[in-house]
Amino acid sequence: MSDHHSEVHHHGSEADHAHAASHAKAYLVVGGALLALTGFTVFLSYIDFGSQSRNIIVGMIVATFKASLVAAIFMHLKGEKKTIWQFLIMTTIFAIGLFMLTLLANGDPIPGSTTAIR
Repeated sequence: MSDHHSEVHHHGSEADHAHAASHAKAYLVVGGALLALTGFTVFLSYIDFGSQSRNIIVGMIVATFKASLVAAIFMHLKGEKKTIWQFLIMTTIFAIGLFMLTLLANGDPIPGSTTAIR
């Protein structure tokens, strides 16, 4: 029985190694893409898109793409079931709603406040 147990453990170890190796290339590609996109974000920070609000929007678009890469590859959401995607979509809609509330509040600030983004 001891020999059988060591055989199973050895086979499991090989399967684990093969599984990790199959994902290593994707991890390296995504890591490189994240590094490049971080450099791109720094580059974009030196460009004036006309207003601070537009600069923030451009930065958020790049950040959203980077977050999507992390979620899809590192968090393994790429192969998840339908229910996980439904929760993710609802969370995204909620987050966009919160951003929209911030933009609406900025467009119609409370009289006397100085917190509006220009």
